Amino acid sequence: MKAILLAGGAGTRMWPMSRSHRPKQFFNIIGDQILIRDTYERLAKQFAPEDIYFSTSPAFAPLIREHFPEADESRIFIEPEKRDTGPAMGYVAARLMSVCPDEPIVFVPSDHYIGDEDLFLRCLEVGGSLIERTGKLLDIAIPPVFPSTAMGYTRIDTPYETVDGIEVFHFAGHTEKPNYETAKRYLQDGTYLWHANYYMWTPRAFLEAFDRYAPQTGSILRQLETGGDDKLFSQIEKISFDYAVTEKMDPSDVLIIRGDFGWSDIGAWDSLHDRLCEQERGNVTKGEVVCVETQRSLVYGSENKLVTVVGMDGVVVVDTEDALLVCRMEDAQRLKEVREILQERHETYL
Repeated sequence: MKAILLAGGAGTRMWPMSRSHRPKQFFNIIGDQILIRDTYERLAKQFAPEDIYFSTSPAFAPLIREHFPEADESRIFIEPEKRDTGPAMGYVAARLMSVCPDEPIVFVPSDHYIGDEDLFLRCLEVGGSLIERTGKLLDIAIPPVFPSTAMGYTRIDTPYETVDGIEVFHFAGHTEKPNYETAKRYLQDGTYLWHANYYMWTPRAFLEAFDRYAPQTGSILRQLETGGDDKLFSQIEKISFDYAVTEKMDPSDVLIIRGDFGWSDIGAWDSLHDRLCEQERGNVTKGEVVCVETQRSLVYGSENKLVTVVGMDGVVVVDTEDALLVCRMEDAQRLKEVREILQERHETYL
């Protein structure tokens, strides 16, 4: 099995730490290492270095080379331009057709938190084995812990099998980013899991799925597979793999692994707080921070500047060299509104 680290995302909901020129996967948001290095070292416990690849956009390729000087250029796939996860994954599959057309591969987001790394790696091993036995598309979904409107939801059907304590289910459909009331209903239902975006299949199967469900995209990917000009990539529709392929597939061709390994996509400051906070009314802090009579808050500063928060409940404070964010925890998902204003007036801060 080969692993491809997806490192082309912009991380817009983690502003002001995550920026257009250096997104969140290149910051040490949780520990001492940047997120993508944590992800790489997690995979390196099970994968040989030559079996770990990178998929990124042209803007972030220099950062990959900077932080992974050991990575051979043949293992860094640079999308001709940024066009969402569907084209990105298709481009990788086309490139890998000459390397391992029928070997299982897994796409691994580079900015996730994983609590139980051993269980996570066992899930990938189970996924690879199931692809070889069944030929089906595999994905991992996570039991939700709160009603999120920022996540996609995978619905599971009846159990397929249990391998080494890891539960595998038949697939019953996908819903992208529901409203809050729907998300609450999904949480109570128990058959809806968070979509974690760990798609597993073979390069050949990925391309055949594009041929069938997104034929215009598939046609261009086939040309790129056989040495076509990368400029063709700009003609591919900007679309996620979920919309382009998964939602159109026969559910019987998909299996879902339930991932109980302590996961967070670290997609926004509130979700980061929920994952890292060890006490019910506790705080999550990083850098030189002093909190007085403050609870349920996230405060991120730097090592050379003191940040103090007094008498607050449920706030986010993120201080960087040139920008400061202060908001209520429940408004952390509204950073899109801030970015829209910055695009009009202060684009240099994006």
